[in-house]
Amino acid sequence: MSGDLFAPKVPEEVANRRPLADRLRPKSLAEVTGQPHLTGEDGALRRMIDSGSLGSMIFWGPPGTGKTTVARLLSGEAGLAFEQISAIFSGVADLKKVFETARLRRMDGRQTLLFVDEIHRFNRAQQDSFLPVMEDGTVILVGATTENPSFELNAALLSRARVLTFRSHDEESLSELLTRAEQAEGKPLPLDEDARASLIRMADGDGRAVLTLAEEVWRAAREGEVFDTTGLTQIVQRRAPVYDKAQDGHYNLISALHKSVRGSDPDAALYYLARMFDAGEDPLYLGRRLVRMAVEDIGLADPQALVVCNAAKDAYDYLGSPEGELAFAQACVYLATAPKSNAVYTAFKAATRAAKENGSLLPPKHILNAPTKLMKGEGYGDGYRYDHDEPDAFSGQDYFPEKMGRQTFYDPPERGFERDIRKRLDWWAKLRKERNPK
Repeated sequence: MSGDLFAPKVPEEVANRRPLADRLRPKSLAEVTGQPHLTGEDGALRRMIDSGSLGSMIFWGPPGTGKTTVARLLSGEAGLAFEQISAIFSGVADLKKVFETARLRRMDGRQTLLFVDEIHRFNRAQQDSFLPVMEDGTVILVGATTENPSFELNAALLSRARVLTFRSHDEESLSELLTRAEQAEGKPLPLDEDARASLIRMADGDGRAVLTLAEEVWRAAREGEVFDTTGLTQIVQRRAPVYDKAQDGHYNLISALHKSVRGSDPDAALYYLARMFDAGEDPLYLGRRLVRMAVEDIGLADPQALVVCNAAKDAYDYLGSPEGELAFAQACVYLATAPKSNAVYTAFKAATRAAKENGSLLPPKHILNAPTKLMKGEGYGDGYRYDHDEPDAFSGQDYFPEKMGRQTFYDPPERGFERDIRKRLDWWAKLRKERNPK
């Protein structure tokens, strides 16, 4: 006997009730919020539809910005058949099946818009399989990705598709979504003004998230109850703006941190450092990036910068999280407030280029050791002057390969400790000319 006979009967109105985000999906491109540069009257997609010609596209943007919805609406307004697959759950066999269906449909005079969610999850060979069906018009490919297409997609695929960027929702568009939700529910969101603003911030630019949070609030509220910010936090907890460390948000924030340090703005640098800690970033990754900033942007203008950063890493190892995070904050402020110089960084890049261009040249024989009689007979070590035996411990000899001649890579600025280094180099250059006039 089937157990279904004893299962509780679910009211039809409950069984048919879909999530709020699904019920509020736009019915046309004109209803899409947050992407006016794409779906507005003068938007890129609107212009494509009006021209009657659609090409393959890559939709690039964070979650909850409407990529899937826009692809579906696009197929409807352009009169195309819509097929959707996910790179997470699909393989080569699924692709072949979709391509064959699209070919048959094309023989009947109808083109297919193939929407591929998470397209960056396909490997290079799988991405290449799209090329023939894109070229012969079997499908118009619309791929969606949260990761930078330049890094994750084949150049051949990118050359055949236009990349369109979806932007995170701003406060205005998220507020508009909440207003639509209230109209659909037929009741106001039980939040005071500050709590409503807080809920919008919690969504972190994600349209789906703001509707899901609103739904949680409605479920939790008793009749006549209105939540303030504290009450909201207790109900929905806190939705931290966490990013996938392999995705673009990770690189955007570390770039912002690095440029804030380079720009000598300790307040902005601390803000981005705190955001990355808050998002669950690996502290040792942040420690490594601070070390890199010390050697790239401060260098010998303040030699202690590298020492401070390494000490911060040791302190973190000793204290652990969260106490050790303060050591990284201290190092971050030290770097931001230190005198800046990229002279060593620039010099090393120039020296590396010179090494690649002149890698076959031998050093001058006078600075080479002569461990055998044969090498001594060849002049190895002849004429070498031991600097410690010279006046001022400086001989002024030339150490570059003879065919290269002297080169200058390192040019310290008149800032910080490098001001003293500049004085030494200028003095040694003067002595070199005096002692080696040729």
